[in-house]
Amino acid sequence: MFPNSSPLAGRVALVTGVTRPQGIGFAIARRLGEMGASLAIHSFVEYDQRQPYWDGNVEAGEPLAKLLAEAGNNVTHIELDLSLKGSAEALFEQTHKMFDQVDILVLNHAAHVNQTIGQLTDDDTDYIMSVNVRASLMLVQEFAKQRDPGSGGRVIMMTSGQDLGSMRKELAYAASKGAIASMTGSLSDALIDQGITVNTDNPGPVDTGYATPDEHESTRHRFPQKEWGQPDDPARLIAWLCSDEARWVTGQVINTEGGLRR
Repeated sequence: MFPNSSPLAGRVALVTGVTRPQGIGFAIARRLGEMGASLAIHSFVEYDQRQPYWDGNVEAGEPLAKLLAEAGNNVTHIELDLSLKGSAEALFEQTHKMFDQVDILVLNHAAHVNQTIGQLTDDDTDYIMSVNVRASLMLVQEFAKQRDPGSGGRVIMMTSGQDLGSMRKELAYAASKGAIASMTGSLSDALIDQGITVNTDNPGPVDTGYATPDEHESTRHRFPQKEWGQPDDPARLIAWLCSDEARWVTGQVINTEGGLRR
C-alpha cells in the first residue's frame, strides 16, 4: 500500500485517548509508530478508572508509552483532563517540550455516559460536550496555529454512527458525536488552504472491553461475520488517512463498521 516501509518518518503524531492497551487509541499509535512517526500520546487514566469496564490490573497511560518506546518509537506521554478550559493549549505546550511541531492530530478521546430521556443532567451533559466537542475544536485550532504555512498536515476525528441508527440510551454522547460529524466539512474547508486535511472515522462497535457478555453476544450477531471489529481495524484506515497516499481525501465521514446490521 505504501511506497516505502516508513512513510511517516520525520513526522510527529499527537494521538489523544491512548489510555488502555485494548483501546483504539493504542492501536492507532502503534500503527503510526510502525510507519515511522514519532509519537505524543495523551491519556486521562482517572476517567477510565471510573468506568465499569475498568480492569484495575491493567497498566495504562504511561506504561503504554514505554511499550511503544521499547518497540523503537520516539515517544512522549502527557496525562491531562481535556474537560478543563485551556487543556488544548496545555497539551500542545507539553508536546512541544519534546517535539518542535506536530504533523498529525488524531482525536480519539471521548467522554461517555449512558443517559436516556429522564436521566439527562446538566453536569453530565456539560462534561461530555466539553470533552468531545469543545476540546476537539480547540485542539484542531491549536494544531493549525503551530503548522508552518504550506507544510500541510492531517487531522482525524472519531464519531459513533449516531446518524445511522438510534442511540436512545446515550443521548448527550450521540449529540456530541453528531457535532463531530457535522463539523468535519467546515473544519476541512477552514484548513485546506494550509494543506491540512480533515477526516472523521466511525469505527462501529469495536471490542475494546467495554461491553457486558450479553451485549457482546447480541451485537456479535449483527455482523455478517459474527464477530466484533478489533482495535486495529479502524487503526488501519486512520494510518492510511495520515499518509501521503490520502492527500486527496478531506472533509469525509467514513463508516467502517464491517457490514453491521442496524
